[in-house]
Amino acid sequence: MQQTDRDPAATAQPRPATAPTGLSPSRAGDFMTCPLLYRLRVIDRLPEPPSPAATRGTLVHAVLERLFDSPAGERTPELARDLLRPQWDRLLAERPQLAELFGVPGQDEDAAAAALTRWLGDAEKLVDQWFRLEDPTRLHPVERELYVETALDSGLLLRGYIDRVDVAPTGEVRLVDYKTGRAPSRDFEGKAMFQMKFYALVVWRWKGVVPKRLQLVYLGGGGDVVSYDPDEADLLSVERKLLALWETITHAVATGEFPATRNRLCDWCDHKASCPEFGGTTPPYPLPVRITLPEQS
Repeated sequence: MQQTDRDPAATAQPRPATAPTGLSPSRAGDFMTCPLLYRLRVIDRLPEPPSPAATRGTLVHAVLERLFDSPAGERTPELARDLLRPQWDRLLAERPQLAELFGVPGQDEDAAAAALTRWLGDAEKLVDQWFRLEDPTRLHPVERELYVETALDSGLLLRGYIDRVDVAPTGEVRLVDYKTGRAPSRDFEGKAMFQMKFYALVVWRWKGVVPKRLQLVYLGGGGDVVSYDPDEADLLSVERKLLALWETITHAVATGEFPATRNRLCDWCDHKASCPEFGGTTPPYPLPVRITLPEQS
């Protein structure tokens, strides 16, 4: 899995600042949500502690990916549940700090074990929900956790990971993404589908194929499947939006101007200590500022 965008458990120490080289759906979403958040994640590269909810999402994604290693007839809820603990053990071996999600080692180990059991139980409910929404015995993905990347004519590099790619016998392509939260209201449905249109644009520019269907599978709440069938006009619109966004980001990188924007996600932000909206102090801008003066007439 891609650690920078998909791995919520990455807790490395701060690394040297770096200028952005392209866009992923998550980083594009960061900038549109709060430019300062984008700066702190992409340029300052401040570490973020893992959260139980995000790590549970990583675990569920891993289980659904591995399930398709088995023949179609063996893809049962029981097999998926049996995969949960081994996949958790794998994640824990790769990132031992995840154990701290359930208590400090050596302190009240019974309580930590009980918390882990509840957490795995919640993950199991999400996996069971998926079987009520899709039938894996009838699915034949051609790709899972597919890394996609393409450069637009402008030079802008677009990249990301697609959870699943299905191809029908007649050749139509479906891009699928799993979400472990609840389906958004209709007011926010378009924002959620932006990620899938981003992927569709990458696939179109990369392979010359417009995906027939984009599908978001929500496992939280009562579960839901949200689909959209794009066309070239949709994807051209997304491309124009991303080019305009990249121009804004490029200006911000050159000037160091990344304003903080209060929004409904602030309550879950790990960077309040660096945010002036919450009385924090923004660290010095780590890149050289290059102000372009207007040409003299």
